[in-house]
Amino acid sequence: MIKISEFQLKDVVNVANGKKLGNIGDIDINVQTGKIDAVIIGGPGRVLGFFGREEDIVIPWKNILKIGEDVILVRHKELNMLNDVEDEV
Repeated sequence: MIKISEFQLKDVVNVANGKKLGNIGDIDINVQTGKIDAVIIGGPGRVLGFFGREEDIVIPWKNILKIGEDVILVRHKELNMLNDVEDEV
């Protein structure tokens, strides 16, 4: 078992590019099943969740690859990464 407070302290790292995405700010729980559907990472530049206009990053639970002692490894494709791939085609 892991507490939500411990879960929020871990750094979230994208395995697609090795970039640190931030820390979990919120969790989306399905009240019907009691399972976590997604984790939400506050957009960069936010201060205590109030200032800044960056979009939150929503990581579906199925995209969480590994929860370690200090980090959570996820698979996340950013919009600009998707646009770069489309430009190459």
